[in-house]
Amino acid sequence: MIGRIQGELLGKYGNTVLIDVRGIGYEVDAPLSVLCELPGKGGGVTLYTHFVVREDAQQLYGFMSLQDRDFFRLLIKVNGVGPKMAVTIMSGMSVLELADCFMREDVTQLVKLPGVGKKTAERLVIEMKDKLKQLSLSGSIGEQDLLSAEQQPLNDYKARQSEAEAALLALGYKPAEAKKAIAAVASEGLSVEQIIRDALKGMVKG
Repeated sequence: MIGRIQGELLGKYGNTVLIDVRGIGYEVDAPLSVLCELPGKGGGVTLYTHFVVREDAQQLYGFMSLQDRDFFRLLIKVNGVGPKMAVTIMSGMSVLELADCFMREDVTQLVKLPGVGKKTAERLVIEMKDKLKQLSLSGSIGEQDLLSAEQQPLNDYKARQSEAEAALLALGYKPAEAKKAIAAVASEGLSVEQIIRDALKGMVKG
């Protein structure tokens, strides 16, 4: 089991990051909230990981905190929720926001996440409400601080929009939905990560 990975960030591709660990490049899938916290290329990265082994693939999933990883592990225990869907769910809302939805049994907000139908949302509410008792949901769990535009500069505004749109498409949103959401929030002063995060918030609340 690979439980933690530390190294140099080589790049971000959709919701996948490439991390160099002593000459070996590890591809790690992560929620977009994690990408918002990562440094620029060449920066040091430490992620807590969940390792999935299947017959046809071996996949790492990364998180900024042990609490977020534990939340992910609870999600994938829900019937019908695999790792990919769990990453999508955690990309659309923070852990605190999701916990609030589960405790309030707010199916309406959950079905706005890509790939989450009404039956899945209802199952999430029923199963996660009990599972949340296993976590200590303090005010710090799942809160993600966005990097400022100065920390993550991208020279070309159109390139920022394109990168943000590609990330949303990787999560399962339709091209028209992604383009509309980005157009509603993007401005020249925002980083890619901020555009993505604001667009996701707009789609979930809209």
